[in-house]
Amino acid sequence: MAELRSEKNGPVADEEEQEEKKKENVDPELFCCLLQPASSDSDSNYIGIRRLLLHRKAESGVLRRRDWRCNGKGYVAYRNFICRPRNWENLQLPSLNSTPGSERWIPPPSPLSLLYEVESWSSSRDLQSGNPSSSRRNSFSSTASDSGRPQHRGVEPAYSFVGMHCVFDQSKASVTVLKFGHMSSDLLAYGASDGTLTVCTVSDPPSIIKHLTGHSKDVTDFDFSSNNQYIASSSMDKTVRVWEISRGLCIRVIYGVSPQMCIRFHPVNNNFLSVGNTNREITVFNFSTGRIINKTVIDSEVTAMDHDHTGQLLFCGDSSGCIYSVTMNSHTGALSRSHRHRSNSRQKSPVTTLQYRSFSLLARGPVLLTCTQDGSLSFFSVALEVQGYLTPRCTLKLTPRIHRIHASFCPLLSLEKGEYIVAGSEDSNVYFYDLTRPKHTCVNKLQGHRFPVMDVAWNYGENLLASSDFYGTVIVWNRSKQG
Repeated sequence: MAELRSEKNGPVADEEEQEEKKKENVDPELFCCLLQPASSDSDSNYIGIRRLLLHRKAESGVLRRRDWRCNGKGYVAYRNFICRPRNWENLQLPSLNSTPGSERWIPPPSPLSLLYEVESWSSSRDLQSGNPSSSRRNSFSSTASDSGRPQHRGVEPAYSFVGMHCVFDQSKASVTVLKFGHMSSDLLAYGASDGTLTVCTVSDPPSIIKHLTGHSKDVTDFDFSSNNQYIASSSMDKTVRVWEISRGLCIRVIYGVSPQMCIRFHPVNNNFLSVGNTNREITVFNFSTGRIINKTVIDSEVTAMDHDHTGQLLFCGDSSGCIYSVTMNSHTGALSRSHRHRSNSRQKSPVTTLQYRSFSLLARGPVLLTCTQDGSLSFFSVALEVQGYLTPRCTLKLTPRIHRIHASFCPLLSLEKGEYIVAGSEDSNVYFYDLTRPKHTCVNKLQGHRFPVMDVAWNYGENLLASSDFYGTVIVWNRSKQG
């Protein structure tokens, strides 16, 4: 009888044990997470659904990991398996890294070898980069730095590169600024700290077109005219120079009383030239005559500027980290300050980059990217109907910099939610960031420079990325066509 009772009570006891285990696994904060209000800049369904799925997946994940371990594989192999990219069996991963200073690219291993090469690599992003022999220079340390935690997505395939397209190493001084021509995929120019400007072509075969000499001190900024026939440059020698590229001659010199820090052609009326200087002035010059059309003053030294696509707004950054929205009349050149966004940082740091984009998937409208010398990357929504009012969307804190290092938007290549930024660094690498990730992790990095990377720029076709360093080397990277 005792045996029969134990047989009858067996299934019941098993069911009770399973119910108790389920109760133990229930997260008491689950429904709090589901019912919490979403932030104004996030998807209304994102927070609750994501946490619910993670909660349901937790128990099955433990069981899967146990099964994986029983088959002779370790935790790292399991982590690499669950972080594998889509269609990983047919994926051809390009090699991202090379030995600094060389042009030999290591062929990528097969996806299977990547999956089961387990305990030697520290992070899933290093695994998916396809280069186990890459040097890990860990001087880059911040909230956006590399970590050993599992990455939910590895190297962003849209921003993978197959190698160096060409290298320009003729400059004998630090290359502080570089840009591609307007609507051009092969015209590239860069300015150096010895006052020289170099114009070159990156089409096959890459070659230097003109050397422009005239500034006696650092070239702080320059801009192409809309037809790419002229370049206007600003310098620490207190002058603005206008160059005719075809002849390689300086056709106009505008003298100032203080160092000229940034310069832009008006996007609609190319006869207007906007210049910011260390005397806190924003000045509009007539390109044809060199005369001053209008001028306004802000609270500190003007260090960066950019126009919106209509030419009716001019965004300026100063040495204390403030961003100004200035309205501009495209016919008369009249300037009027409309808004100012103060930095929340206690230590005021100069703005090194201001870049406007007319549309962003994250903001569903125009946006502005700013970068300061203390390593803060900020992303703003721009309200054009309210004279350029800025609304902060997200911020990424990097390592503070000694040099004036620049950043840039990445091409809008997919319909995924994400905002990708590329920036130089003082550890001689080029980094790609996704500002929408919870931990703001790096999605890719390029190694090839040996000195701090000062500036980066995309060409119009978005298949080439140029980067310059403190030693005077300019590298043009070739983006993978699979991206």
